[in-house]
Amino acid sequence: MPVELKVPSVGESITEVQLGDWLKKPGELARADEGLVVIETDKVTVELPAPGAGAVVKTLKRKGDKALVGEVIGYFEVGAQPAPPPATAKASAAAADSAPSSAPAAAKGGKVVMPSAARELAQRGLSAAEVAASGPLGRLLKEDVQRHTPAMASAPAGAAPARRGGARSEEIVPMTPIRKRIAERLVLAQSTAAILTTFNEIDMSEVMALRKAHQERFVERHKTKLGFMSFFVKAAVEALKEIPQVNAEVRGDDIVYRHYCDIGIAVGGGKGLVVPILRNAETLGIADIERAIGEFGKRAQDNKLTIDELTGGTFTISNGGVYGSLLSTPILNPPQSGILGLHAIQERPMAIHGQVVIRPMMYIALSYDHRIVDGREAVTFLKRIKELVESPTRLLLEV
Repeated sequence: MPVELKVPSVGESITEVQLGDWLKKPGELARADEGLVVIETDKVTVELPAPGAGAVVKTLKRKGDKALVGEVIGYFEVGAQPAPPPATAKASAAAADSAPSSAPAAAKGGKVVMPSAARELAQRGLSAAEVAASGPLGRLLKEDVQRHTPAMASAPAGAAPARRGGARSEEIVPMTPIRKRIAERLVLAQSTAAILTTFNEIDMSEVMALRKAHQERFVERHKTKLGFMSFFVKAAVEALKEIPQVNAEVRGDDIVYRHYCDIGIAVGGGKGLVVPILRNAETLGIADIERAIGEFGKRAQDNKLTIDELTGGTFTISNGGVYGSLLSTPILNPPQSGILGLHAIQERPMAIHGQVVIRPMMYIALSYDHRIVDGREAVTFLKRIKELVESPTRLLLEV
């Protein structure tokens, strides 16, 4: 007897999800616990596992459809056998000749076309060969035709010839929940906070020399590479202690000061930008931070981060430099009051002690909520980051 495939609970307060790709089509075998369909929310993307070895026998929702938690989206047969191969063109033609007029028709090439799909093909002026079939045993369904987007829409009668230079086509796809959530939060930040940005620049010579001198031993001992982000996290923790307004938030008519540092690290995930949180970063060492960031990056690409790991945060660090950005104005992550933007390291001529020398320089930017952070505090915060990163031994001595 088929088992119902229901949308699982994916986090507190989440009642609706959006379906991604079906990883297993009807009739395709799956191992126990193998992913069947991708389920997307505004925070995480998860896969619904197979309840046992078997096959999906029917899907009730397709990619892009919304579904409620607990709703049945398909059926799964535990212990199902592989589906028989699609009928050959000869067999399909013979079946079509002997079947009544209401039966599916066999198109050239062996594709079985359902009657409703045939009508839809005729209305759209398409042939069955142009449309990919997704139905059981290779059947072409009406929905397949409706989903099909031609490379170029048919021009209306009497229209002018198309301009030379290639087809002009459009594709409309629904926003993923995580993309919608990002958009909502960016608009919220712009409309609820008084955002300003201040800049400084850092000579990265000392940190780069430190990494080069100790990288091999660091990897050998801690099983992770020594990067730049851990130095900025440690520097941010010290700066947040000195300028607590940047670590605070506006809550109604109150200002909430945090005596802990939950620092969000913005990373590019499989579905868009995500910001996993380093909890109590003030208690972490360099190696702990590097391991955590490496794990976040890997799991973000695989869409494996949990809701708890993406919730909260008192301050954010975003590194646009990994994509080549030289300068930017990062936007706040509400209800936080500060975000530090890092950028690409670029060798530039600098005047030092009356001499022009070439140094690896990085621009840094602090966007802040001017409602509770004044310009003096913002400039002081960035200056402290600069001091600590340019002389990393001060991080160890806490001076």
